[in-house]
Amino acid sequence: MESSPEELLQGLDSQQRLAAESLLGPVRIVASAGSGKTKTISHRIAYGVASGVYAPEKVLALSYTSRSAAELRARINSLGVPAVQVRTVHASALAQLRHFWPQITGVSAPKIATSKKDLLLQSLKNLKIDSNQSVLRELASEIEWWKYSMLSPYQYLERAIERKLETLNFSVAHKVIVEYERVKAESKQIDWEDVLLLTLGMLKSEPRVIEQVRAQYRFFTIDEFQDISPLQFELLQQWLGDRSDLCVVGDP
Repeated sequence: MESSPEELLQGLDSQQRLAAESLLGPVRIVASAGSGKTKTISHRIAYGVASGVYAPEKVLALSYTSRSAAELRARINSLGVPAVQVRTVHASALAQLRHFWPQITGVSAPKIATSKKDLLLQSLKNLKIDSNQSVLRELASEIEWWKYSMLSPYQYLERAIERKLETLNFSVAHKVIVEYERVKAESKQIDWEDVLLLTLGMLKSEPRVIEQVRAQYRFFTIDEFQDISPLQFELLQQWLGDRSDLCVVGDP
């Protein structure tokens, strides 16, 4: 059941109401856990739609986990706004990759590896390096870090002084990363970080793709903004273009 704009503001405190009424960006909401930020975000989006400022199909709300995205989606739906897209950054990028990749290349988007573990085990075996769960966990974390930081494997090695590894030295970790990429390419798979990288490359190199994406979404909200990586931020900038209707929400 749809609510009137004023009804959507009822039950909000003064700070939440101020945030909900600030519909055009850029907007920054600083809110710690338990402060009602999900309520604020959902009411802000619903208020924007009810007041006619937002077309619901032009809104993209982004969260970091599938669980938090599902919670935000349910909150917005309960306020009578079912058409708003609420996704994780990865899910949004994957949807775009799967939609546009076949149009550009003539083939389906690459298969996503179910986990890094098997690829890492094969890489370590090829390099004759002993492995255990601690090694695998740390290597997976390092791979995510250097890709989110938008570094090549060689730039990763140059910045090794910034990192602290417990299971391997950086020279060995670098060799594993290079082999991991080779094994992954040989198996014709990509990992979840590649989803963001490939989507970003596609948006930057294909004018008609970025034109369609920017035409689809106009108003953006992203939660947990304090944790955004350089890669995710670059992707968000591509989606936004020269527009400024972005609402970011994060911890103090």
